[in-house]
Amino acid sequence: MSIRRTTKAARGAVAMASAVGLALVVAGCGGGGDGGGQTDGKNPPSRSATPKDGGPGTPAADSSKVIGEMKGPDGVVVTLNSVVRDSGGFVTVSGTVANHGSRAFNAIDWRSNETELRSRSSISGATLVDKAGKKRYLVLRDTNGECLCTTGLSGLMPGASRPIFAQFPAPPAKVTEVDFQLPTMPPASVQITD
Repeated sequence: MSIRRTTKAARGAVAMASAVGLALVVAGCGGGGDGGGQTDGKNPPSRSATPKDGGPGTPAADSSKVIGEMKGPDGVVVTLNSVVRDSGGFVTVSGTVANHGSRAFNAIDWRSNETELRSRSSISGATLVDKAGKKRYLVLRDTNGECLCTTGLSGLMPGASRPIFAQFPAPPAKVTEVDFQLPTMPPASVQITD
């Protein structure tokens, strides 16, 4: 085989690989036909950090059910609605933070002390404590250093509230009661449900 034919074949392979790659990129950008990415020009498309299938990361709290409450300084109240163990080995704590005080609340004290952490105003400092097993579980992180928890908790005005969630590694199956803790707040003993 001559060099000319080899070069021509290599160019053809590169062109074919480029065409396949471009086709994959275009297919990946498609809307899927459900209208999920379309906007009316006034509102941005809704974005969800949690899967639609109810998998790990889905804060599925029933806000009418209260399983624990934590009252902190300056009128800040955290109401816990669910602590659910899923089959993937995670526990998701869901609830609401409400500001009943007279000034804006920033969750800067609720973040963890890690220097690599990207989430500055979050509940990344939350922990689950298994008192019987003498173990503390920290909020999980993704590969980019973001906590698997509520972020952007700054400027919560008086009278306002926001849903919160945090994911932890699941304690052993026999553990059904844990303490949920946030810095600056008293702990709340809660039951884990499956």
